[in-house]
Amino acid sequence: MSTHVFVLMLENRSFDHMLGYSGISGTDAEDGGPTRLDGLTGSESNIFNGTSYPVQKGADWAMPADPGHEFPDVLTQLCGPGSSYPPGGAYPAIDKSGFVASYNPAIDKSGFVASYMKSRGAGDPGEIMKCFAPEQLPVLNALAREFAVCDNWHASLPGPTWPNRMFVHAASSAGLDHSPTTAEILAWETAFGFSFQNGNIFDRLKQKGLNRRLYAGDDFPMVAALKGIALGDIRPYHHFAQDLQGEYDYDYIFIEPSYNATGEYKCSTSQHPLDDVTRGEALIKCTYEAIRNSPLWPDSLLIVTWDEHGGFYDHTIPGSAPAPGDPAQHSKYGFTFEQYGPRVPAVVISPRIPQNTIDHRLYDHASVPATLQALFGLDPLTNRDAAANELTSLLSLAEARETPTTLPDPAVSGLGGCAPVNCFEAPAATTAAAVARPDDPIDEGNLPGMVHVAMQHDMAMSPDRQQDIQDRVRSLQTRGDAAQYLAEIAAKVKAQG
Repeated sequence: MSTHVFVLMLENRSFDHMLGYSGISGTDAEDGGPTRLDGLTGSESNIFNGTSYPVQKGADWAMPADPGHEFPDVLTQLCGPGSSYPPGGAYPAIDKSGFVASYNPAIDKSGFVASYMKSRGAGDPGEIMKCFAPEQLPVLNALAREFAVCDNWHASLPGPTWPNRMFVHAASSAGLDHSPTTAEILAWETAFGFSFQNGNIFDRLKQKGLNRRLYAGDDFPMVAALKGIALGDIRPYHHFAQDLQGEYDYDYIFIEPSYNATGEYKCSTSQHPLDDVTRGEALIKCTYEAIRNSPLWPDSLLIVTWDEHGGFYDHTIPGSAPAPGDPAQHSKYGFTFEQYGPRVPAVVISPRIPQNTIDHRLYDHASVPATLQALFGLDPLTNRDAAANELTSLLSLAEARETPTTLPDPAVSGLGGCAPVNCFEAPAATTAAAVARPDDPIDEGNLPGMVHVAMQHDMAMSPDRQQDIQDRVRSLQTRGDAAQYLAEIAAKVKAQG
């Protein structure tokens, strides 16, 4: 049974977008019979303004505009234009008809997505229907064929990054169903971090005497927003491979990529749609090879997944979900959390998994804490992880089998403009110099959450200045303001060691 569990969570890609054209066949994880991955036939489409937009093989390495993926955007994508959600009510019937309509900048949307897409130009509405060919993602496809691919793994809610990532850590988002604003974060959390009635998985591990380690590709990973996590707890990712070669007594290891949220996610490893997808492929390759070629490999389990679908097309209909059952403190839309979001890619990697396994069972991000609970004898956090399928049955081999020591190199996109990914060197320091759209409002996407991470740890470093720090954050109005503050706190953290 695995004793070292690694999770690498990337950004904003649907299952069909990444693996729908992979054509993988293999062995069914449940019954041992032959099966095929639930992918695309090529006949799937959306109709918009009387025009049919079919799925296309061959996606762009980077998108011209970030597809909408806030709660109202996903509602349109899943249920069609004009759909509405009654607060506290049932999610509307899903027909997957609105992906192209949602991506088209002519459709009226609330918030920053509409203005951003209109100003940047989303291009062909059919961009959102493009899906990668297998040769474009050789690293992901190699892992999916060599180990287990889960083709029924869903985002935990039909909404954005921030609440979906919370489900990995707590099987809940404490009612958060949107990307919070800076003002909301100041009102909710102040110095204490994002908290949950029943705690988070790191609390459970600590109570059991188990050890966790956190790695990040840049200065302000989202996991550092949780109550009880300090920036000093975050290990820079470039130490990862070397760390695994020495004494390593960590049971659960969570890894975040780099983001560069103030720079349109450019030159990051997150696979955010605005950046070159091959850079995330390089991070996946580095992570697998570091674990595979370490002494920990025979007793390791690596889960690679994505936080939410990012607005990209997926042909399946998400089903109903068990509500977490804890207090919904931070809701904007009155969502009941009784509906899963679209599918996201997920591969499960271990030398104790038979080669070429395809798992059709239902999973969501709460399956991560559920798996840790099954392995380490922990209590559930909420009703969601108590009901979630966990992954230990995939580890069916009594002994570790032979597996590749290396993976294929990522494809060459030809996009350029960034230094090659080097997993063994420290990234450039956070600066305010390269901020994109510096005069745009601060409250978009993940940026307020990263400001919250910085504020939380700024106050931890200067406990006698908490009100001053909160007032400073309250004064931030633009992306340029946010970039300047993030750079200052990154330098302060570095100076304190």
